[in-house]
Amino acid sequence: MTPLHLGFMVLINFIWGFALIAAKVSLDHFPPLLFAALRFTLIVMVLFPFLKIHEGRMKQVIIIALCAGPVGFGLFFVGLSLSTASVVAVTSQLGVPFATIMSIVFLKEQVHWRRWLGIILSFAGVMVISFDPAVFTYIDGLLFVVASALVGSVGTIYQRQIRNVGVFEMQAWVAVAAAPLMIAASLAVEQGQIEALVEANLMEWAGVFYVAFASSLVGHAGIYYLLQRYEVTQTAPLTLLAPVFTVFFAVTLLGEMVTERMLVGALVALTGVLIVSIRQKRIVDTGP
Repeated sequence: MTPLHLGFMVLINFIWGFALIAAKVSLDHFPPLLFAALRFTLIVMVLFPFLKIHEGRMKQVIIIALCAGPVGFGLFFVGLSLSTASVVAVTSQLGVPFATIMSIVFLKEQVHWRRWLGIILSFAGVMVISFDPAVFTYIDGLLFVVASALVGSVGTIYQRQIRNVGVFEMQAWVAVAAAPLMIAASLAVEQGQIEALVEANLMEWAGVFYVAFASSLVGHAGIYYLLQRYEVTQTAPLTLLAPVFTVFFAVTLLGEMVTERMLVGALVALTGVLIVSIRQKRIVDTGP
């Protein structure tokens, strides 16, 4: 990887790492489903021209859009609103081993002992984090994030099989599927949406725009650009910089406490994800 592209990769991880911090700040004000609705509505406004019917592939497109959009991110933002950014950053990486397990079950992929070791380490690390007394106070949030990673892995299986659908085209479908469903879900189960919209300050709105544009458009498009030029084994391990950035920002900017058990669990989990990532053929995109 050239120094320029390596620097771009670090920038993408920086963007993704800070996205959880921006989202966490906004989620302290906006209800999570409303936040998701705003995020996807903004993306629709920008990517609507990329919306395109793909004959013979729309079933796959819709399944991917639902998993990556309203279901996956709905669960994710609820989990983030109930948990801490640092714990969410590590736990969300379970999408990688979940996708591998899905590949074994549904795609009949062959997995040897190294990837099984990585899968075991990934879940063991999250279990270590889960049993930290500090995490017990928001274990429900962690479970929502785990569920989000599981749903996202289903979408990943379909993404591995679909061809000739551009990154912006797919993101447009994700946003179109998610925006109205997130609005409806917010209206059904949340309250105070009008007050939240009117009373939000500049920083809280900035979090919405950052997650919508910097994280989703720049980050995802950037990783797609690099994957067209380099092997997955070169790019996938570098995406683990994102949770490292998030933990750093969470501690320094949000004042989150990270215990020794949480650090040990994070190290074990990310080591497992690293092993799985460098052994598989396609990257699992876990950017927010």
